[in-house]
Amino acid sequence: MNTIWLKIAGIIVAIVIVFVLVIMFTSNNSEEPEQTEQPQRTFADQVEADRQKFSNIPQPIDSNDQQVPEQDSAAVIKTTIEETNVIPAQPEPAKPVTLYFKPMSQTDQIEAERFYNVAVQDRSIGRLPGTGYKLMVENCRRIIQKWPDSKYAYKSKQMMADLREQYKQRYNITPDEIDVSMYSKPRPGTQPYN
Repeated sequence: MNTIWLKIAGIIVAIVIVFVLVIMFTSNNSEEPEQTEQPQRTFADQVEADRQKFSNIPQPIDSNDQQVPEQDSAAVIKTTIEETNVIPAQPEPAKPVTLYFKPMSQTDQIEAERFYNVAVQDRSIGRLPGTGYKLMVENCRRIIQKWPDSKYAYKSKQMMADLREQYKQRYNITPDEIDVSMYSKPRPGTQPYN
């Protein structure tokens, strides 16, 4: 009676071994999974990118900064040369835009910087599942209301403009809250930002 169970166990082991060997020989091991060109960004990478982007010196947003892909511009230059037989002139580099802000007292600057740093951290936290950008938007709005002509208001508007459209709708962000065009023109009481 024990030999019957041993025979059944032996047959099951043999079937499993055959099954494993068939899978090993029929699968194509020479193909490796495709590597994506861009590695996955971790949360820490995104936080560091936010810190670098929003904690540095205010950078003007210029519509002329949009670059045409090299293939398209090469094709345009080639057709221009063929059509006119004239060498095209090199495009002029974009002129730097000067930003104008009102000077702030030291107390106001410390307070605005504190609100702004909290907004940058809340932006990073807002990327996590189950959270949102509410605290970031509230701090940015507080800065814009208290110090509308400051560099912190400019950076806050840039931060809110950088949100995806669904979040702009969720938090009722108006076009005036993300419009930074006024900072490129001198206004009463403002000074050029260096």
